[in-house]
Amino acid sequence: MVTKFRRYWQIADVLFKYGFGVIVHKLFPGVHHFRRGKAPKGESAASEYTRIRMAIEELGPTFIKFGQIMSTRSEILPPGLIEELKRLQDQTNPLPFETLKETIYDGCPLQGFCFADIDEEPLASASISQVHRAILPDGTQVVLKVQRPGIEEIIETDIRILESFAERAEAVFPELRVYNPRGIVSDFAAQIRKELDFVRDGKNAERLSKNMRGFSGVKVPEIYWEYSSKRLLVMEFVEGVRVDDIPRIREMGVNPKQIADNGFFAYMKQIFEDGFFHGDPHPGNLLVTPRGELVFLDFGIVGIIRPERRFWFIGLLNSVISRDPAFLLKSMEGLGVVIPEKHREALRDELYSAMLDAEGISIGQYNFIQMANNLTRILRTYNIQVPMNLMLMLKVIVMVLDVGTKLNPGFDFMEKSGAFMDQLSGRESLYEHLVKRGIGSVVEAADGFFDMPRNVNNMLKQLSTGAIRIDILDDDIRQLQQSLDKTSSKVLIGLIIAGMLVGSSLILRESTIIHIPDLVVLVASLTYIAAIAIGFYALYQVVFGRYIDKK
Repeated sequence: MVTKFRRYWQIADVLFKYGFGVIVHKLFPGVHHFRRGKAPKGESAASEYTRIRMAIEELGPTFIKFGQIMSTRSEILPPGLIEELKRLQDQTNPLPFETLKETIYDGCPLQGFCFADIDEEPLASASISQVHRAILPDGTQVVLKVQRPGIEEIIETDIRILESFAERAEAVFPELRVYNPRGIVSDFAAQIRKELDFVRDGKNAERLSKNMRGFSGVKVPEIYWEYSSKRLLVMEFVEGVRVDDIPRIREMGVNPKQIADNGFFAYMKQIFEDGFFHGDPHPGNLLVTPRGELVFLDFGIVGIIRPERRFWFIGLLNSVISRDPAFLLKSMEGLGVVIPEKHREALRDELYSAMLDAEGISIGQYNFIQMANNLTRILRTYNIQVPMNLMLMLKVIVMVLDVGTKLNPGFDFMEKSGAFMDQLSGRESLYEHLVKRGIGSVVEAADGFFDMPRNVNNMLKQLSTGAIRIDILDDDIRQLQQSLDKTSSKVLIGLIIAGMLVGSSLILRESTIIHIPDLVVLVASLTYIAAIAIGFYALYQVVFGRYIDKK
């Protein structure tokens, strides 16, 4: 069992080891007096971003997952760090099969009844789960996704630590508040807790399968619910090769160009039509079968886009296709992105320039990956925050295009996306969508109009009774209040120390004159020593602490 405080020390040691002791000192002053991490062997010359990635890998599954999710936030982090975070590997040494038996057989009436055979050699081993092949009693081949024992407790401990880090970072480094560290950690905590629930994982697979029904060339494995649980997911075994293994795809007689088209249009449908998309399309999660089907695996990360926001996501893609920076900004605002008015014209100019830069040498060619990278660079320059789903969508499209261009070097993004948009507009026109939004806005406005007399009456009643209090706060006043609170706390501690010294001194002095029990004398002596030690430590902080802070 890893306690929170022990885990704190482990994290501090790793950060010291990779040269980030200054950050530890600023976040938690005084820790450097007690912990001294060893320098990494042979890695002293490694770049700062590389050392960050190495530290995350050593900190374990929670931090690796956090790093992988942060690799999608290219509007916040610099490109060099993003590239390092993309290298984070979620592969770990496999656990002995014996340690997984309890989880596997937990839902079975009798051990061995559920499965006729289980291959003890894992197909894959990740930080949260391990994958094994198995055979059901009726001979059906399946795959078992088994959660690692005790991983939930480790992750919950790390989440609490990340939350405290984010809170301290906002307090110590006010300039980071624009990036909302606590909000980022909160989103991550919600995501990783969902990944720990394999029932949700299976439901995501079923929903994706339902949405893809009728879409030729795509397959989602079937889930066997009678054998599955929160920590065990049993799904259909599908024979296939990784989507980036082009020589073997050709050996099976499958055309890689067709796979590229199937994958692109499948993801376009998921994002812009269904509003529910597979969120981790790296080559290990996509297989190609001998029949030429593209198979989706691992449904822990999915993107969900509400119907009323789907219009603006479509607007984003349309604005890129039509090279319309004004509508791109409008679509981003529709998704809740705040565009500073003073930067609007400069943003339009930079976005249009980015769209032109993304055009290829050949007529009609367009580099969406370059456009996405330029967009995130511009957002980072102007400190513009965007919804997690928007960044996940951009990440997914970029990853899909990356795989697609490997399968088909001549893949034409503008042609394929334009064809998809033509199909989509045939199902529901822009005019129909605007009419729906207009009707909703009119109803909402009318409802507010009829509620106005009642709201005004309530406000007047509260004013007359003094129930409404108007607070006027200024940042300087708040900081002054915080300084006074800290000062009063220090004065109180000083008084307590003084009381301890005076009280224990009187007792020790009287013990030389009159008889006082030995236990009382011992307690007084210990109190006297403790007060002196605390006093010297406080004096050290006052004299040397300011000098360190100034440095």
